[in-house]
Amino acid sequence: MGMGIAGALTASAMPVRGAERASDGALIVSTWDFGAAANEAAFAKLRSGGTLIDAVEAGAQVPEADAKNRSVGYGGNPDRDGHVTLDAIIMHGDGRVGAVAALEDFVHPISVARRVMEATPHTMLVGEGAHQFAIEQGFHMRNLLTPEAEAAWREWLKTAKYKPVANIENMRGNALDHDTIGLLACSEAGELAGACTTSGMAYKMRGRVGDSPQAGCGLFVEGGVGAAAATGVGEEVTRIAGTARVVASMRAGLSPEAACREAVMHIAKLRGDAVRDAQVGFLAINHRGQAGAYALQPGFTYAVTDRNGVTSVQPAKSLRQTGNAS
Repeated sequence: MGMGIAGALTASAMPVRGAERASDGALIVSTWDFGAAANEAAFAKLRSGGTLIDAVEAGAQVPEADAKNRSVGYGGNPDRDGHVTLDAIIMHGDGRVGAVAALEDFVHPISVARRVMEATPHTMLVGEGAHQFAIEQGFHMRNLLTPEAEAAWREWLKTAKYKPVANIENMRGNALDHDTIGLLACSEAGELAGACTTSGMAYKMRGRVGDSPQAGCGLFVEGGVGAAAATGVGEEVTRIAGTARVVASMRAGLSPEAACREAVMHIAKLRGDAVRDAQVGFLAINHRGQAGAYALQPGFTYAVTDRNGVTSVQPAKSLRQTGNAS
């Protein structure tokens, strides 16, 4: 059974270092402006008696069901063959994790991912296997390609050229790019959970899977330490196991913002001109409820909900605007 919000803010499945608690920190954080609505849904779930896993699932479901959001779930941009394929992952600080990749015909891949976590001995199912599993688990099929997304895809086919545009996630309804929502939660006692869901890169090659559903890339959660989510060009995140790196830096003592900055700096140094115009951002929260973010380019935003349910959207610091690019 779920617990009330007071319970969610005090109960922990993992020990918290020393006597530190997260009573004054953030409760829920998520990527991009549209994360604010996701945070509110997650908070409402906690307030009604849900667990942290219930909360991050509920939050992720909001953009998944939003047909106007071209980067997540229903209404998401298709691959170059016209198929909308979805990726998602859900994770708890005690090591529980479930994910799906290249899943078609189901609005809420985050819920299928949770079922993978809870009903199988596996951590990820993909493609036809994930589709079969979702049917067996009672999820209802739906055509995910909306008329608007199909029209944009057919227009793209006229030139068949793909060029990512940084920060287009905040330009709602634009079909030129891709992205994801990553959502992280930390209870007062330091319990941690996270979710990540996406329709992936617009007009990607069929079968392409980015960082989002991969533990340690798009999302990583470690009890007693912290959690991190990534956004932007997934291939660049995957090259460095980005969120695992961020959490490792927090384990070593860096603040969430400093840990995110370290990962961004590493990408910039490793890839040089290859990421000159790319956007990659990281968002993190530690077991004390302290949150921070950092990005390659200006424009990355994140939503923070405090323990009173008040949500604000904040700009992340970035490498390019500080003049410290490698």
